[in-house]
Amino acid sequence: MKASKIILFVIAGFALIFSFLFFLGSGGQSGGFNLIYIAVGLAAVAFILIFFATRLDISADPAQNVTVNIDLPGEVSMDAIKCESCGGVLTEKDIKLVSGAPMVTCPFCSTTYQLSEEPKW
Repeated sequence: MKASKIILFVIAGFALIFSFLFFLGSGGQSGGFNLIYIAVGLAAVAFILIFFATRLDISADPAQNVTVNIDLPGEVSMDAIKCESCGGVLTEKDIKLVSGAPMVTCPFCSTTYQLSEEPKW
């Protein structure tokens, strides 16, 4: 929660407390309608502050880019990856991570499929 939301909620809480106290004070011998008007006004201000605090937009964060680096042990040689449909050669630009799974889109036939690693044995 952002600091501005917290401040608005705290001010609204104090306004509600004082509204309640003014309302209680209006029932005494020296009280009157003036204190009731103040109590209603403070309660209205408190509810307006709560309304704006809940509607305050905190999603102004810039988009985050995630970079995945894979460290492979030892020396690794890479074979050419070919499309399963048309046999076209795929490059690293054609492979993207979608929901944690490597997806391949062929630039020649536009086929999209999940890249799977087969066991070496």
